Amino acid sequence: MNLNIVIMNFSGIYEEELFYQNEEVFWLDLKDISGTNCYCDEEAVDQILERLEKCPGSGIYFIDSGNYHYMSRIGAQRVKEPFNLLVFDNHTDMQLPAFGGLLSCGGWIASALEEVENLKEVWLIGPDEEAYSQVEEPFKDRVRFLSREELSQMRMYHGIIQDDEKTGINGKVQKNIEIQDKKIRNWIQEIPAEIPLYVSIDKDVLCKENASTTWSQGDMTLEELLEMLTDFTTEFWKKGGRILQVDICGECDPDESVENNKNDHANRELLKFWKGCFERGILL
Repeated sequence: MNLNIVIMNFSGIYEEELFYQNEEVFWLDLKDISGTNCYCDEEAVDQILERLEKCPGSGIYFIDSGNYHYMSRIGAQRVKEPFNLLVFDNHTDMQLPAFGGLLSCGGWIASALEEVENLKEVWLIGPDEEAYSQVEEPFKDRVRFLSREELSQMRMYHGIIQDDEKTGINGKVQKNIEIQDKKIRNWIQEIPAEIPLYVSIDKDVLCKENASTTWSQGDMTLEELLEMLTDFTTEFWKKGGRILQVDICGECDPDESVENNKNDHANRELLKFWKGCFERGILL
């Protein structure tokens, strides 16, 4: 059985990338559907769902820029069993749109929590604590959060280790490193394996050295993201966990694609990683 790799072509940006060369991919052209950029109206949702009938509800979906991250909400509603959602994003994506009846890239998680019956919990990595403080309380009851500040603290401590390799590490600093590492490892390991998982990655969680996106970006490196994914999937696999589907967004605007090679490289590395997970039987 082959891994399902779907390229969702809204803006045309993937036509300028090479990461999927030599792969067997399903190319889903959506450029002709109006009412899809940042917000998706009901008519556009129906057209997208109709075209998605050709695609299996599993594998890896590349869903264009963050303007189309609402595709994760559409993908979630196609899941036929109870599941949890793991999201890497620089934003909470829990801001409901000002106009009712519209699905938005900035509010798709809130929409999923409200409307997708099979979605049990969201595990969100990357937004800063101030952004999370603005999330409405009812949503917080079902969202586990790992902030940008906590990840930055871990990075700072590890930087101290590298700087102090010759002189030795202060005992207090060493203890802080161990506490922070344990906190993050425990957070990841607490994702229950008895419920299958949907994973969504927005490359705006990455620093500008590793991606160029349409939205404000975090400071995680691609190496850190891959290390975190490796640690998580290793533990998840040991506990018998299943990942139903992965989607990846965070492309740049086609008119501003000077640094698109960064996204192409990140997509290639993420595709390589998830192909490895498929071969090990973690990703369906």
